[in-house]
Amino acid sequence: MSTPLISVVDDDASVRAATENLLKSRGYIAQIFASAEELLRSPQLGETSCVITDMQMSPMSGLELMAEMRTRGYDAPFIFITAFPNDRVRASALGAGAIGFLAKPFAGQTLIECLDTALNGRGGI
Repeated sequence: MSTPLISVVDDDASVRAATENLLKSRGYIAQIFASAEELLRSPQLGETSCVITDMQMSPMSGLELMAEMRTRGYDAPFIFITAFPNDRVRASALGAGAIGFLAKPFAGQTLIECLDTALNGRGGI
């Protein structure tokens, strides 16, 4: 079994760096992107095993990124992260099919558990 490629999309450089460091410390291959558009242009898009993305980015949100990837035929699981959690946003994310929804700041262990769930194809968190 090959090492999963995890794509991290966030417009906050500190979140990208911290998440990348966490994932690499756990043995994952991580690639980071400052925007949804960058991920969509990536030559490794089809190799992505899971997408961890901020919900609120401009011009394309995390939900819009997920919808675009589904339209293009990519079915990688999504974990949404946000600094502005509320019940409506959470319901939107999980209703769209996200595996996880985490409020920033989140514990690294919580993200890893959510990622394990996503990669093992179990229900969402």
